[in-house]
Amino acid sequence: MTRSAKLGHGLAGLACLLAVMEAVPRLGVVDPRFLPPASEILGALAAEVRTAALWTALGETIGGWALGLAIAFLTAVLIGVVIEVVPGLRAASHSTIEFLRPIPSVALIPLATLLFGASLGSTLLLVVYAAFWQVLIQVMYGVADVDTVADDTARSYGLSRWSRIRYVVWPTALPYIMTGLRLAAAVAFILTITAELVIGSPGLGLEIQLAQSSGAVATMYALVVLAGLIGIVVNLAVRMLERRVLAWHPSVRGEVTS
Repeated sequence: MTRSAKLGHGLAGLACLLAVMEAVPRLGVVDPRFLPPASEILGALAAEVRTAALWTALGETIGGWALGLAIAFLTAVLIGVVIEVVPGLRAASHSTIEFLRPIPSVALIPLATLLFGASLGSTLLLVVYAAFWQVLIQVMYGVADVDTVADDTARSYGLSRWSRIRYVVWPTALPYIMTGLRLAAAVAFILTITAELVIGSPGLGLEIQLAQSSGAVATMYALVVLAGLIGIVVNLAVRMLERRVLAWHPSVRGEVTS
């Protein structure tokens, strides 16, 4: 299927969804007080886009998401490579990783609130914790997938440990790392909105919570729709970055030519 055909199908599906959302409250299936028609939601969204407060909140959300994702990504790549390269370190850290990794990030909300209150620090704590594991596990898989023959050959040629990491380990692990980044970007955005919504950190999530508490139902839905659109943009941006970084990889070349 061509890209234009995929785009057409996507737009057709979106049009059907909007039609259903418009019809359901107007036909009385759902009380319009709780689910306004799509036209009213889109009108509220258009009104919000023209306010400075929305753009301020949006900037705080994107800033918190980007900073948390960057910290988690860089830390996870560094720690993951060290764990796999240093002999015995993976076995020593396995039990700790398996204990910490399943802990839900939302379970850290009380700790974040106690440490940082309703501030950016709370958002960063949740985002970094959630995104870190997404990248770390992929880095460890990628480094473990290094061809032993290639590594032994590099050793026989006298390459230093840093040179082996740069020329042997890194190219093998990079596709895994980019997969981890793509997963972490989505998780980080979800946790950013969650922290703002539950803790009250400044951002789009807080605006959603304020709209709900003040009874501005259409505005609340409009902001939820905006959050969804931003999530789509984040996913597309990371995929574009992945294609650029892995332009040499057979999977990406096959995707482009197909």
